[in-house]
Amino acid sequence: MDDNQVQYLPFHAINEFMVPEYRLRVLNTVMAELGKLPGIRRTAINNVVKSGVKISGFRNSTLAPASVRAKASVTLFERSPEFTGLTLQSWSELKPELRQQVFDFLIAREWDIVPVDADRSRLPGFQVSWPKGESYEVLGEAFAAAYPDQEVNEDDLRLMIVWLGNCLPYDVEEDEEDEADESAAE
Repeated sequence: MDDNQVQYLPFHAINEFMVPEYRLRVLNTVMAELGKLPGIRRTAINNVVKSGVKISGFRNSTLAPASVRAKASVTLFERSPEFTGLTLQSWSELKPELRQQVFDFLIAREWDIVPVDADRSRLPGFQVSWPKGESYEVLGEAFAAAYPDQEVNEDDLRLMIVWLGNCLPYDVEEDEEDEADESAAE
C-alpha cells in the first residue's frame, strides 16, 4: 500500500471496541434525547430506525418508547455503518461540553482532526492508524490533568476521542524504540 493512502474501517467496526452495556447506554442516550437534535439528524435516525428496526406491537418503530427503540436498535448499530455513524454523531452533539473539551485537548496534542462541528458521519469510516504513544491510559491521565475539575466517565472519554479523532486503536503506531525492543526480544 502507498504510504499516502489512508485505510478506513466502516463505522460499525467500533463494535469490536465497545462492551454491550456501554453500546446500549449510548443508544439509550440518543433515543431518549432525540428531540434535542437538529431536525435533519433526528429525521435521518428515525428513517433508518423505521426501515431497519422491527418492534413487536408497533407498525412504526419510531413510536416505541426510547428504551425499547434503543434495545431493538442494537443489531442495527452492530451491522449498519450508516446508523452507527448517525448515532455516534448524535451522541457527540448531545455532549457539547465534553465534545469541545476533547477537541481542544486533541488539538493541543497535535492530532490532525477535522473541525469540532464537522459531521463525521459523512466520512467514509474510521481510520485504522492510531497515533503513537497515545494509549487510552496516557490520554486519560493527560485529560484528567488538563481538566482536573471535570468528572468524565472513562468510556465516554474514550468514545469521544475515537469519534473526534476519527480513528480506532486498530493499528497502533509504535515508537521506533518499542519496535527495536520487540525485535531484540524475538
